[in-house]
Amino acid sequence: MSEIAGAGTPLAGFTVGITASRRAEEFATLLERRGATVMHAPAIRIIPLADDAELERVTAAIIADPPEITVATTGIGFRGWVEAADGWGRAEELGSALGASRLLARGPKATGAIRAADLREEWSPASESSAEVLEHLLAEGVEGKRIAVQLHGATTEWEPIPDFCEVLRCAGAEVVPVPVYRWTAPDDQGPMDRMIEAVVVGDLDAVSFTSAPAVASMLMRADENGVLEPLLQSLRTRVLPVCVGPVTAAPLQQLNVATTQPARARLGALARHIAEELPRRTGRLHAGGHVVSVRGRCVVVDGEVRPVSPAGMALMKTLARNPGRVVSREALLASLPGGGGDTHAVETAMTRLRSSLGAPKAIQTVVKRGYRIALDHVETESDCDTDEPAVHARVAVVDGGKY
Repeated sequence: MSEIAGAGTPLAGFTVGITASRRAEEFATLLERRGATVMHAPAIRIIPLADDAELERVTAAIIADPPEITVATTGIGFRGWVEAADGWGRAEELGSALGASRLLARGPKATGAIRAADLREEWSPASESSAEVLEHLLAEGVEGKRIAVQLHGATTEWEPIPDFCEVLRCAGAEVVPVPVYRWTAPDDQGPMDRMIEAVVVGDLDAVSFTSAPAVASMLMRADENGVLEPLLQSLRTRVLPVCVGPVTAAPLQQLNVATTQPARARLGALARHIAEELPRRTGRLHAGGHVVSVRGRCVVVDGEVRPVSPAGMALMKTLARNPGRVVSREALLASLPGGGGDTHAVETAMTRLRSSLGAPKAIQTVVKRGYRIALDHVETESDCDTDEPAVHARVAVVDGGKY
């Protein structure tokens, strides 16, 4: 049990999933300092292609016939390309070829990598979006032009970069894809499987993504496990998907999953954004004289984080989805981990839940019917303006709104 201190720990009681492979420990620290509990499951494993024959072949072709335009999409990818060329003894030649090309950078990380190679970018979009780079190229016309596009990973049905190349080809450009590295699923898929399950059952309050391949990897694994649709449904309704930027968000948005993202695609900005968004979006129930907020793995009562067992959380989430309404023992039994056929399990779990909450009047027993969250009376305009019985005598108050 802990008191939520306020501005210093805005994420107290919240559980956030991290899918990042690189800088995951740094990101976790940023969230934990704000009070969050972190669940980490790396979504991808980056495979450098220093010894890859295809990258070496493409590099030789670019040196022999420099493209008119080169698009750098990621900092790590562009740096890896230069490092691989250096390993082959061709870094200077590659630098000369790219120096003769018009360099476009998708964002500041790619820009930094270009400048680190003693090159200069011609243009970079303020949005850090591949879509804006594409619009820029199409607006100036690409027919007959040779364009090298540094790819950021493997091609999957959920990633936007292959479409980027195809659009350029359809507009008449000769496109040279540069596969600077590949990503694959981690050797140990156990952590990702557990995170997917946590999303499906609503044990996480948010899940964060720092790359489009990470999104694609989770979607692929969920599909392999036969839970893609439940995963997407949970992301649409109860687990907040937070992406570092629009490129990362694109695979989810294509599947009608609304995401949120910071104004700037930076790790620190992502942590601050999560700390602002989760408290703002979390509902609060006024029940039994207490203010109650249901999180992924705990319940906050009057500003105190109350640890609750998995069985108690299952009951609380089911009741909270039906605020003020009676939920039968049979329905509550079905929500319990492991199920079973004896409603006595519900009564036992309910007793423990009430004890954990420290707010015995927040959940009301309705004899022979079930249980409900005992929402407090909230005065509404209809209460004040008419003499008729108030039809909203018990409502849930969620950040000032009612339902």
